[in-house]
Amino acid sequence: MGQRKALPSAHDWHVLSSDEALRTLGTSFANGLGNREAETRLGDYGPNTLPQQKGRSPLLRLVLQFHNPLIYVLLAAGITTYWLKDYVDTAVIAAVVIVNAIIGFIQEGRAEKALEGVRSMLANRATVIREGERHEIDARLLVPGDIVVLEPGMRVPADLRLLSAKNLRITEAAITGESEPVQKGTEPVDVNTPTVDRTCMAYSGTVVSAGLAHGLTVGTGIATEIGRIGMLVGEVESLETPLTRRLDHFSRQITVFILTAGLVTFLYGHFIRGLSALDTFLAVVGLAVAAIPEGLPAVVTIVLSIGTKVMAQNKAIIRRLPAVETLGSVTVICTDKTGTLTKNEMTAVRVMLPSRTLEVSGVGYAPEGGFHSEGQMIAPGLDQELQALSLCALLCNDARLVEGSEWQLVGDPTEGALMTLAHKAGLTPSDFAAEMPRMDEIPFDSENRFMATLHHDHNGHAFVLIKGASERILDLCLQEQVDHAAWEARMEDAAAAGLRVLAMARCEMPMGTTALSMADISRRFTLLGMVGLIDPPREEAVAAVSDCQRAGIHVKMITGDHAATAAAIARQLGLKVHRVLTGRDIQLMDEAALAQASMEADVFARASPEHKLRLVTAMQAQGEQVAMTGDGVNDAPALKAANIGVTMGNRGTDAAREAADLVLTDDNFATIARAVKEGRVVFDNIKKSLIFMLPTNGGEAGVIMLAVFAGLALPVTAGQILWVNTVTAVTLSLALAFEPAESGIMLRPPTPPSQALLTKPWPCASHM
Repeated sequence: MGQRKALPSAHDWHVLSSDEALRTLGTSFANGLGNREAETRLGDYGPNTLPQQKGRSPLLRLVLQFHNPLIYVLLAAGITTYWLKDYVDTAVIAAVVIVNAIIGFIQEGRAEKALEGVRSMLANRATVIREGERHEIDARLLVPGDIVVLEPGMRVPADLRLLSAKNLRITEAAITGESEPVQKGTEPVDVNTPTVDRTCMAYSGTVVSAGLAHGLTVGTGIATEIGRIGMLVGEVESLETPLTRRLDHFSRQITVFILTAGLVTFLYGHFIRGLSALDTFLAVVGLAVAAIPEGLPAVVTIVLSIGTKVMAQNKAIIRRLPAVETLGSVTVICTDKTGTLTKNEMTAVRVMLPSRTLEVSGVGYAPEGGFHSEGQMIAPGLDQELQALSLCALLCNDARLVEGSEWQLVGDPTEGALMTLAHKAGLTPSDFAAEMPRMDEIPFDSENRFMATLHHDHNGHAFVLIKGASERILDLCLQEQVDHAAWEARMEDAAAAGLRVLAMARCEMPMGTTALSMADISRRFTLLGMVGLIDPPREEAVAAVSDCQRAGIHVKMITGDHAATAAAIARQLGLKVHRVLTGRDIQLMDEAALAQASMEADVFARASPEHKLRLVTAMQAQGEQVAMTGDGVNDAPALKAANIGVTMGNRGTDAAREAADLVLTDDNFATIARAVKEGRVVFDNIKKSLIFMLPTNGGEAGVIMLAVFAGLALPVTAGQILWVNTVTAVTLSLALAFEPAESGIMLRPPTPPSQALLTKPWPCASHM
């Protein structure tokens, strides 16, 4: 990397003013860098890329199929029979080992290929100012000091210190977890300001939802916030799955039994029965081959593969086969809020009119639902107050809804919710675009905190519609018409429910008015009402949370959103909200206090990547098996540290997918609940298959030991034993791999991680 040691760290740029940042990097706002200087800095700092994590090579994946104590014993037996020139037995043993390895290799490869279909790319182009001219370049060529132009829809190509910003809003969910677009500015903030509140910064990988800006490149490649989180991911060690631990423990037990029984048999047969060393050794080889459930690796792989296929059909793609069973052992699910428990679609759920409050049904951007007053449905077309407010929501709006297989939003999520509200009230843009055209507008910005539009009808009547922050709009309304105390009480009630409140107002203008200025925005408006918006929980997520809780699984919400919003959604989901921990609370706790608090609280708000990682490790320290869900780069460290990481296929980042074990193609919490059930089915079926095979192996080993101890000829050879096991025990036990779920499987508690592979049967559901 570069040799410039005097540059401030990536965490300090938000403290500097725009001029100080420009001087530090030796560049100009107007002209940017020169081409030669840019080439020099590219050599110093390297390309603007992140190190790509390399997956396991096919050869390594094949070799690892032989990494099993049972396979080691079989290989030893095969080498011994080859040395003794018993080539038939050698060939049979080799065939069993190779078939096992091929099955595992193919199934793991299928899981990896399934993931490739849901990968997405980060920004690959950037618009920069170099030598005073605007150029579009490969984002990999960006260097510290470049001036980058940001426009709506662009993905931020590097970490930027904003130099100018006009109505700039950036969606930062991938980095900070903040569900709504963040309003940005250029003023520096305090050094201790958390990442989510650094309004003068734009981070690599985030998306511009509205506005225009120029930013100074202050971090590229691994020096970005994404790069810092990537390094945090690299420091987290991957965990062994419960199934892997159980199989290793079972394999060691079988191996110890085989070695002990073989030694006793050899000593008795050779020294007491007087058999030749060679004959006795061949008998011991047969005993070892008989006692080993050589079909177990194949059966386990096939059962896991069947579980993988079932999950894929249910929109859950498994990246690592053992993770299928891990889901069945999960005791805690830590889930993100936005898009997982909720639809990630802002929805107007409450309309506060001057005379009364209405509840709005329907979720998302589809204009389905209606208006209710005290439980009674009302006809929106007959309610003049509702029609006036809905008209403002429709016309003072830059968003569009596009009807297809699903309703899609083009524009800001909040404006999309207001557009949907207008549709529910029976108003559509096509009806009013020509009837009441927009003549002029004042766009929303962070200083004014409102948007205003000027319209006229065909009779020449002009009027202004305005929407914005409720306090700001109230100040612009005629005071004799507004009961401030009453409205503030209604606003506080909405805020307590986690709603974001917007107010709307209207004023008449002189006939023929064609232009709108800030001078026209004064205390002259009539308040039309307020709208409460929220990203509501998915209906199926509410049921899924209840199912998980009945199954003995704790569900925890960890989000970057504000505490009030998180608590409101948590109540609707049935989570405990008597205590909501924020990132600042977590920061102040030591490990012991956090371990206790992590199990007492169900809701964690304003959490950073470090906070999420600490929460996961704190729960694991309590002996919990933790599943962590997330989609952003900020979730990757916790996803990797969790016993099973779950990420989103539609909106998940590459970093999150690389760290996760399970990819949800529908981004839905209910899919996790179904996957947990399938994980329990897989574990049950592995136990059933093993219980079916062991009596056969035990009988064969017993026959050989009996023959040696009785001084009889061996009834079967090692090759015959392998043939019997392969044709009967293995093939017949595969039928158990397709067994459906036992009744009441989601009513029993999770399998303890320390529990052995073979246990007593679960009681029937009727006895629970």
